[in-house]
Amino acid sequence: MGTLKFISRRAFYLLIQMLGVVTILFFVVRLIPGNPAQTLAGVGVQRESVEALERRLGFDKPLPIQYLNYVNNVLHGNLGDSLFTGQPVIKDLQERFPATLELVTISMVLAALIGVPLGIFVALRKTGFVNRIVMLYGLTTGAIPDFWLGLIFIFVFFFLLHWAPAPIGRIGTQGAPPAHLTGLYLVDSALQGNWKAFGLTLQHLVLPVLTLTLIYMGNIVKMARSTMTEVMQSEFVEYAQASGLKRRTIIGYALRNALAPVVTVIAFNYGFLIGGAVLVETVFSWGGLGEYAVQSIVNSDYFAITGFALVVAIFMALIYLLLDIVYVVIDPRIRY
Repeated sequence: MGTLKFISRRAFYLLIQMLGVVTILFFVVRLIPGNPAQTLAGVGVQRESVEALERRLGFDKPLPIQYLNYVNNVLHGNLGDSLFTGQPVIKDLQERFPATLELVTISMVLAALIGVPLGIFVALRKTGFVNRIVMLYGLTTGAIPDFWLGLIFIFVFFFLLHWAPAPIGRIGTQGAPPAHLTGLYLVDSALQGNWKAFGLTLQHLVLPVLTLTLIYMGNIVKMARSTMTEVMQSEFVEYAQASGLKRRTIIGYALRNALAPVVTVIAFNYGFLIGGAVLVETVFSWGGLGEYAVQSIVNSDYFAITGFALVVAIFMALIYLLLDIVYVVIDPRIRY
């Protein structure tokens, strides 16, 4: 019962956060210099056309009415029409979101599966060549731009060695995408038994996933190492050692106490990646939300930009809600 109450309270806070995000987006748009309708209409358009656009968008109404209309439109899934694609923004986002979700999820799963054990291993070893290499890696990744590393991988593995396919989208030009079920090419092709599409998708995932994994795994390794080192030096571990408990048992207790900060870093990185992989998607012509955001900014696509920002905010808020639930599982005392 305590857990259910805790989750309900966090869900209520999530609704408040989303209202705050929608409000901020509304007023940020109004801070754009000049007339937003003029910006959307373009240069050299007659005043009558601009006024007609203002009436269609509701910009001619009082600000409180505009705000209520904006909130109502968002609640009904109306984020406006994209000037670049000519489609409703919500449709563009629905089409592109699976591409980004597939990329960042695989990257973050690999980063966690490799980074957490590596950080714990280094913390338990304390000294040695591997420790120095891992620490150097953790420090280096914080200074390397992800898009730069992606370009290096393309140059080496595609241009020089010809090991990787051309960085053209999620499946390239040699095959057709699987029939749409979830929008996740690996999942859809596996469910349909389309192994050619599965293989091509996997090949095109290697370089962008490798780029994001290597860049964002550094934070996970450093956090896992530092927290595990701190816990292993704590008094309860010293008492357990003095009591004669097996090292494996002590490590298990220490790991559970060290998990919360590591899970926090993983969740933050995952939430950040949904919008932070913008340039990596552009480098690999991935066709996801990141590339859509870049195109929207370049083309001054007003509604597409705000739609992208809203989707990223919702995704991150859901990640943080899930993080709160994981905290309860790790440490039941939090629910009270």
